[in-house]
Amino acid sequence: MDYKRILTIQDISCVGQCSLTVALPVISASGVECSVLPSAVLSTHTAGFQGYTFRDLTEDMPSIEAHWNKENIKFDGIYTGYLGSTKQIDYVKSIIDSTLKEGAKAIVDPAMADGGKLYPGFDMEFVEAMKSLCSKADYILPNLTEACLLTGVEYKEEYDEAYIDLILSKLNELGCKNIVFTGVSFREGYTGVMVVENGEKSYYEHKFLPNSCHGTGDIYASAFAGAFIRGKSAFEAAKIAADFALECIKETAKDSEHWYGARFEPVLYKLIEMINN
Repeated sequence: MDYKRILTIQDISCVGQCSLTVALPVISASGVECSVLPSAVLSTHTAGFQGYTFRDLTEDMPSIEAHWNKENIKFDGIYTGYLGSTKQIDYVKSIIDSTLKEGAKAIVDPAMADGGKLYPGFDMEFVEAMKSLCSKADYILPNLTEACLLTGVEYKEEYDEAYIDLILSKLNELGCKNIVFTGVSFREGYTGVMVVENGEKSYYEHKFLPNSCHGTGDIYASAFAGAFIRGKSAFEAAKIAADFALECIKETAKDSEHWYGARFEPVLYKLIEMINN
């Protein structure tokens, strides 16, 4: 195995098991060196905590990129998560251009919405900027809400495969090369991942667990990025990420007081086993 290095760009919540505090250990457990570029530092994440601190690091990003370019630092993959502004998206596109090795892949999780609505603080201007980043990516990992916002398709909670195919075709028109479409459900009690790579569509279905946790999307995207850069196919990486996220949700359900994130650490060994099999 060639030793790979991936850069992940997203915020870091010091407490809360999401964003970079998930990405760094999960990608490292995948057997891939993980470099980080924090877009902001928060004392905690924003779901359930009150009075959290926030430090925007947007203006540090160009000087970090310049230093990397001076040192000729390059990456075998770049994975972006939650980005706080359109300006950050512009900087990320520049970083992809200047630091990604030839033939390496950019993976974008357009983390901006869920449950039919945008996250607080985002607007349609941000959606337009995210479209430009997704069109630049080699792989995107949207959920249903994000995919609808990117394509202009009406969000529905009940749908059939033709509806998903419509969204996928419009994502292709947007310039999205390969798609890992999460949370796609065709029957009650089950959900799954629709993967479109090089025009070929495949679907991995698994049971739906109702006790979802904050940060599981970050766990999924990080596990996918780690497994994919490690050498798994997109479908294999999507399956591994789904199975690992399920293990994290099951582990968290053992502790009714663990409300602020997913207890992924006790089951990291399972991710290592999945990737090494």
